Amino acid sequence: MALQYDLVVVGSGPGGYVAAIRASQLGLKVGVIERESLGGICLNWGCIPTKALLKSAQVFEYLNHASDYGLKAEGVSFDFNAVVNRSRGVADGMSKGINFLFKKNKIDAIMGTGKLLAPGKVELTKADGTKDTVEAKHIILATGARARQLPNLPIDDKKIIGYRKAMSLETQPKRLVVVGSGAIGVEFAYFYRAMGSEVTVVEYLPRIVPVEDEEVSRQMEKSFKKMGINVLTSAEVTKVDTAGDGCNVTIKTEKGEQQIACDVVLSAVGVSTNLENIGLEELGIKVEKGRVIVDDYYQTNVPGIYAIGDIVPGPALAHVASAEGIICVEKITGHNPEPLNYQNIPGCTYATPEIASVGLTEAEAKKQGYDVLVGKFPFSASGKASAGGVKDGFVKVIFDKKYGEWLGAHMIGSNVTEMIAEVVVARKLETTGHEIIKSVHPHPTMSEAVMEAAAAAYGEVIHL
Repeated sequence: MALQYDLVVVGSGPGGYVAAIRASQLGLKVGVIERESLGGICLNWGCIPTKALLKSAQVFEYLNHASDYGLKAEGVSFDFNAVVNRSRGVADGMSKGINFLFKKNKIDAIMGTGKLLAPGKVELTKADGTKDTVEAKHIILATGARARQLPNLPIDDKKIIGYRKAMSLETQPKRLVVVGSGAIGVEFAYFYRAMGSEVTVVEYLPRIVPVEDEEVSRQMEKSFKKMGINVLTSAEVTKVDTAGDGCNVTIKTEKGEQQIACDVVLSAVGVSTNLENIGLEELGIKVEKGRVIVDDYYQTNVPGIYAIGDIVPGPALAHVASAEGIICVEKITGHNPEPLNYQNIPGCTYATPEIASVGLTEAEAKKQGYDVLVGKFPFSASGKASAGGVKDGFVKVIFDKKYGEWLGAHMIGSNVTEMIAEVVVARKLETTGHEIIKSVHPHPTMSEAVMEAAAAAYGEVIHL
């Protein structure tokens, strides 16, 4: 007999599990199908365990620079396996936390692989190969994504690895080449360099972290080079020879071809959506450029079937998937949620220095025809940054000169991923630059740099 629910969610990542919990709060009987671990990639192999690794690297860096703070820490070393094990332990704890939340909210975790059979029906294939049917009036697809593979970089998880293997290597590579300088690439580049590996970052585009404001990219490259990371931009890996003990990487650059020997190559060139074998074609669900097409409330062209997260158009970010899941189930249950504003989504990169941004870059704002006011406040002028020994970086803000609309903010430095939320809320509330300037910020804090940057845009900055 088929399992019966009001809502079935396929996938338990930050889109799926959040949608399930919100739906349960709103009175639906919910089941979640998951083929691997509750929490999906984010909790188990992405957002959370990588931050645990980065924290270990940051603490190690602090210990190695203890003398900068008038302290002595001699003979500092680390156990690479213990660092990895701590990260895995953090991930396991978070996954168990989702299990607790499911029980608390009376949500059934259904282990197995889900595939659409028809509107209202999902085929469940369990680990032992047996099949069952799960029925629900509403079905949300939240199957997420995996590491993208390039033809000339076939991931074998031995010498050419993806992000999952990068956070669970048995031994630390002495030499590492990272292909791609988005968030995943630069976070792992920082981690391995901080732990002592020789690291080269290869980026196909003219600058690293290419989606960020140009000034942020320049600062990141400067900080990475200061750390001893070899940064190659406008460069392409054309071949990786894995025949010997390590890898011989052939890189095409503007100055010609060069070769770099390393132990491991990390492919960090984006993600591919998990759309295969979930029944899309059989039901005629519309897909374009590897993404499921949905309306403002995430319903597909087939009534009763919805899609959220990495498999729909928009930024492939955990917090976006969660927001989409909440909007989707609130609409299903007869509420009137506001569609998500994809122009006000913060992006964060957790290397050292951190990067956080929201809205338009300066170049984008000018391209769209805005007459802009730009303010910038360096952390070298911040008392809190000086006291903390973290003076690299800045806050940059962009306003529309005519109406004072806050068009964008771009930050690089210590703790900026915690600071960007102020801008997101302010933009949501249509706050102007003058309102930020006149809002008293606590001193000394890193966050007062936001106020100072806004003041700089209007020629009122005090501490520059």
